[in-house]
Amino acid sequence: MKVILKILVVAAALWGATKLVDGITVSADTTTKQIVTLLAVALIFGIVNAVLKPIIKTVGCAFYVLTLGLFALVVNAGLLLLTSWLAEQLDLPFHVSGFWAAFWGAIVVGVISWILNMILGDD
Repeated sequence: MKVILKILVVAAALWGATKLVDGITVSADTTTKQIVTLLAVALIFGIVNAVLKPIIKTVGCAFYVLTLGLFALVVNAGLLLLTSWLAEQLDLPFHVSGFWAAFWGAIVVGVISWILNMILGDD
């Protein structure tokens, strides 16, 4: 149940990013297809974060320390770009158009996820 809730939170955050950030789009025809696409992309994003983020944090520890954690924004943007590329490979109509769209999108996804986790309770 906790995993499903996490996927729903990330899907809602991704939806918010598509509405707030130019360059992040879901080009599905119907609302149902958009919801399914956002859920699938949220699942991909969760897997990418679970697998790669700990490795990147370990390898790039010095960058995190030197930049006082701001390097995390660049890492999150890269992970969102990777998610977009994987979604494209799976023929999902989700696209992030470049680094700056991914950068701002990662901030929006992070903030919305944080707010929703505060409201819904994140163990």
